[in-house]
Amino acid sequence: MNRNSLWSLRLGFSNKQAPVIEKLGIQKFLEQSFQAPIDKKIPSLLDNSPKTMAELKEVRQKIKDGDQEAKRQILKEGIETNVELKSWWLDKMMSDEFPLREKMVCFWHNHYVATFQKVKNNYWIYQHNQILRENAFGNFRELTKQMVQSNAVVRYLDNNDNKKGKINENLSRELLELFTIGIGNYTEDDIQNGAKGLAGLSIGDKKATYYKPFMDNDTITYFGQKGIFKVDEMVDIIFQQKNAPYFVTRKILKWFIYDDPSEKLVTYYGDYFRSVDYEIKPLLTKIFTEEFEKNTAGSKIKNPLEYSVQLVSELNIDLKNNNYLAFFLKQQNMDLFNQPNVKGWDGGKSWLTSQIYLQRNNLAYLLTNGKVLNQRILKDYSKAENAKVKETTIKLEWKGADNKQIIGELTDRLLFQVESNTQKDLETVLKYDFDVQAKNADQAVLRLFNTIIKLPEFQLI
Repeated sequence: MNRNSLWSLRLGFSNKQAPVIEKLGIQKFLEQSFQAPIDKKIPSLLDNSPKTMAELKEVRQKIKDGDQEAKRQILKEGIETNVELKSWWLDKMMSDEFPLREKMVCFWHNHYVATFQKVKNNYWIYQHNQILRENAFGNFRELTKQMVQSNAVVRYLDNNDNKKGKINENLSRELLELFTIGIGNYTEDDIQNGAKGLAGLSIGDKKATYYKPFMDNDTITYFGQKGIFKVDEMVDIIFQQKNAPYFVTRKILKWFIYDDPSEKLVTYYGDYFRSVDYEIKPLLTKIFTEEFEKNTAGSKIKNPLEYSVQLVSELNIDLKNNNYLAFFLKQQNMDLFNQPNVKGWDGGKSWLTSQIYLQRNNLAYLLTNGKVLNQRILKDYSKAENAKVKETTIKLEWKGADNKQIIGELTDRLLFQVESNTQKDLETVLKYDFDVQAKNADQAVLRLFNTIIKLPEFQLI
């Protein structure tokens, strides 16, 4: 695989950025990615979603006072808005000139999990997503402080039930286990005392806030330090711990490059992360520029986003409605805003179960045959071949004077490696006497493309 194509997929979701990486070089490409503008305008799809405590109270009152039909309608509208929010985010991933920010937002989204299924407020989910976007390349410690004080995380991890004399440890536990230092690097006393420090932190208008009647202001011992600690002080203490840089560094390496990064590599980059005071931008720059020079192709299984968006991009398909792509991601167990549990998507080999692999091949069939996606077909792929559905225009870009040149071009941007027997098989599909001027030339190359994307090697980057 061409190195620029490989890193276009790793730093985005398709091959679209490969020419830019080739032109600018990896260093300048990263600089421009970091500087890309951020859209801070609240999407209109959230116009009717409650944004303040007063508005939320009003909706809750309607649910309480309304009949069953009124309650169902309110819940239905919330679910429909969440689907629109997924579509809105997918559009950003697919249309941004420099998609690294959205790739990083997706990483953080799976690190600080807060699902719509439990939070049940689309505006809080958007707030959570936007905080990640604005701080995607900022400081890990400061981002953690903001996340712990976001309405979505506080609601998802039940800290609104954490009050003096009635302690709930959920947020305190996940702050240590999943957000920062990982299992084995804290004690149960740290969790219990941390919960006291978080007592009274509950939902607010713009972010979570402490409510005095429910706060616990007793002196606690937290990682050996004594005092009256709240969120900011607690997070600062956590980031003084030995394991603070390694837990998230390992996850970043797994998200972008290696399904199984070596401990040596985790320690090397983790030590650097600590030395730059947990600034994310220099860490990413160091990892990407150094790993770019290595031959690492094939070290990571594509997640459903990378797989599906790459296909859509290669075929130049205008989906018109991203809702169906969001539904496909849900089938693949990568449901945006709704991870299966607080640990998020597992990644790695979990992306290649027999069912997921079959669904991917079915999607490839639909897209390469120009069938417009709809939920009915995605639910039952067996109806795809004979279903009377609308068709869409597909345009696979290719050039070359003979079959070997065309095979080389496509495999260079689609496969991490090409074995000799694979090459022979592809030359059987697109024969040596192939005529680029023939009327059916595009269809013949499309058949080649379809063969390539069904190969196990296509699942890896």
